[in-house]
Amino acid sequence: MANETDSMTEVVRLTVRPQFLFVRGGLSERRRSLVIQARHRKDGKAHIGKGFTATKKTGNAVKRNRARRRLKAAARELLPHFGVPGADYVFIARMETAGIDWQRLLDDMESALISLAAALNQGSGTA
Repeated sequence: MANETDSMTEVVRLTVRPQFLFVRGGLSERRRSLVIQARHRKDGKAHIGKGFTATKKTGNAVKRNRARRRLKAAARELLPHFGVPGADYVFIARMETAGIDWQRLLDDMESALISLAAALNQGSGTA
């Protein structure tokens, strides 16, 4: 179920708080190891936006940083294939993110991205 434009879709980082708050108003998929929020932009640009966050509920600074690094690595691998061009995604770490098996993390992220892609392509999650 990968997009036809896998190699042509640029993935850029979300950098400021208003971008994260905008995505929060869209769709979300929860899995054991992560939460992914997604929302279509109406700016006409075809890139995919990505942002990462880990709250203090995730653990101490070491655990939060490890969780964020693991989310970034998994998203780098999966987002170009399963992300919807013109949408922004925020990946939120959960307590299990830092210690869960790598393949399980990839599976959770892939299934959440596929569900979000289906919903976004049906027109949900628009700005």
